[in-house]
Amino acid sequence: MKRTYNTGEADSAEFFIGTEIERTPAYGMKTLFVVGVQSIGTILELAEKNQCQHIYFGANQSFPKLDTNDSQGWAPWETMIEHCLGADLWCTLDLDVAQVEGLLESSLIECRRFIPQISVKLPYLQQLGYNATIKIDDIGFQATNPGVWCVPIGAITQRKYFTNWDEYSNDEIIK
Repeated sequence: MKRTYNTGEADSAEFFIGTEIERTPAYGMKTLFVVGVQSIGTILELAEKNQCQHIYFGANQSFPKLDTNDSQGWAPWETMIEHCLGADLWCTLDLDVAQVEGLLESSLIECRRFIPQISVKLPYLQQLGYNATIKIDDIGFQATNPGVWCVPIGAITQRKYFTNWDEYSNDEIIK
């Protein structure tokens, strides 16, 4: 994801800080955003130095597309996040909806301060019309969920859940 920061730089960040603006349990917290896999020591040092209570992993859509059982691909991400959770920090992992089954193979979801941020790409949302509905389905009939959830797009796209692109421009690259 290409983005511009308040320094005018684009796509050069490995770490940046800002306030969590997306409507998650970490909303409003001072946040260290981490792009890709980084050194645990550096992450913890930057979080402490900048007084961040929350770390957002996979920033700028940097979490890779991994197979469900790709333990080598998942391991560095789990290790980074586990160390930060162990330091009593809130941790978010931004991952594509296709990666959810792989996430369920980890122990991260059992941690109280872990926030899975499941990204569902849906282009041209406003052009779908008044009757469009989002269906949260299962991988098969009676496979893993008790049923399905269907929500009109209008219920999801309320102002209270919306984050305008302009709000992302206040982050500061720190490394």
